[in-house]
Amino acid sequence: MGTINEKKCLICHSQSNLHRHHVFQGSLRQRSEDNGMVVWLCFNHHVGDEGVHNHPSLDRIVKQYAQRHFEKTHTRQEFLEIFHKNYL
Repeated sequence: MGTINEKKCLICHSQSNLHRHHVFQGSLRQRSEDNGMVVWLCFNHHVGDEGVHNHPSLDRIVKQYAQRHFEKTHTRQEFLEIFHKNYL
């Protein structure tokens, strides 16, 4: 996997046809934005047949990756207060 802030697909490292993906969606979308939980994904890994929006298992892997990144500088309790669920 890439790193959370690199402008290339987090999964395959492609730099083509990139989409910004809010790791935590819906009512948590703004919290994702505010806390740096936004990653780059290529079309295929975002909304394509192999994308996080079509494969809950890949979506969970990205959420786990983002939580680990967050917890490098914050506590698990802080993560839970913001995102309400532990993905690890």
